[in-house]
Amino acid sequence: MSEWKEYRLGDIITIKSGFAYKGDMIGHGENVLLGMGCVSFKERFLLSGARAYAGDCADRYCANSGDIVLATRQQSDNLPILGMPAIIPSELSEKRIIIGANLYRVDNESDFSNEYIYWLLKTPLYVNHIRSCQSGTTVRMITKANIEDFRFKAPGREERNRISCFLKTLDDKIEVNRRINDNLEQQAQALFKSWFVDFEPFRNQPFTESELGMIPEGWSVGTVGELIEIKYGKDHKKMLDGEIPVYGSGGLMRRCERALYNGESVLIPRKGTLNNVMYVNGAFWTVDTMFYSVPKIANVILFTYLFLCSKDLASMNSGSAVPSMTTEILNNMQIVVPTEGVMADFNTKVRSIYSQIRHGNEESGRLASLRDTLLPRLMSGEIKVEDVTL
Repeated sequence: MSEWKEYRLGDIITIKSGFAYKGDMIGHGENVLLGMGCVSFKERFLLSGARAYAGDCADRYCANSGDIVLATRQQSDNLPILGMPAIIPSELSEKRIIIGANLYRVDNESDFSNEYIYWLLKTPLYVNHIRSCQSGTTVRMITKANIEDFRFKAPGREERNRISCFLKTLDDKIEVNRRINDNLEQQAQALFKSWFVDFEPFRNQPFTESELGMIPEGWSVGTVGELIEIKYGKDHKKMLDGEIPVYGSGGLMRRCERALYNGESVLIPRKGTLNNVMYVNGAFWTVDTMFYSVPKIANVILFTYLFLCSKDLASMNSGSAVPSMTTEILNNMQIVVPTEGVMADFNTKVRSIYSQIRHGNEESGRLASLRDTLLPRLMSGEIKVEDVTL
């Protein structure tokens, strides 16, 4: 620890405010506007938070790939992103990137790499500092001064680079798994479209008229509510930590001691990001911003999940300030229902795909757990990179 020195964050970086953008220009144009949606408490950057923007701004509100942005506020404790960092990815390097007013941009001209600063801002020490400074009840907020006043110890540049490189290696392995799983997910959705939208495997058999158009003979038109029972999630805050994943509309939130349900289920956002439908198979808990489902007939969960993924649930929003979904909307959605035999055959095919996805997710989970365990120990000097065996 002899090489380690104490620093004040504001002495090595500067925090800059974002741009007060015009809402009517979002969704158009060639520029990219970054908002809080690009920040995650568990991922490096969410591209879903980068939106097209038709307006422009002064250069001081722009950023480049590799720059760090921070969330200035947090609208729900279910998504703990206050003060959390995101690194702008290379996918946006050809775009003019505008930092929105609900983000801070980190300007760094020190010999601390952005990669090291990113990991520093993921440590429990920093997270606890932010929580001690935050203001507001419904909406949590943080100031530039709060962030800049964070104090920490760090080693020399060479050791800092070894630490950040090691942690990024783990992140890169997780990213490879994510891309493989994204490809497998696309394969499953393409298979659903081939069978139940284009009817490609059934074109040589008789078709019949229905309220949803021509469908294979023997099939029917039903509703989602006839296939699955949609149930409300519940509060989780009083439960102790454990092994059971807790899901909200933004994804995995934490792990708790007890399961709300154990089995195959489609998870459907009730508030927030309505298109973030998820398939799970095992014990889980969902919070009150997320519906879960129980099958009413055999082999139906993956079929229903892929059907809902093919729909724009966000366009069915029943809310005003906060996007909302209701059981009535979901239960009454019409769906083409195949015969039991076709449903079983399809389930067998896609189940093998989701078994591969589950394997990838489990490996990524182990890597993320290892990364999160090592992070505070490496960043405090308790252990060195060369002492870690993967």
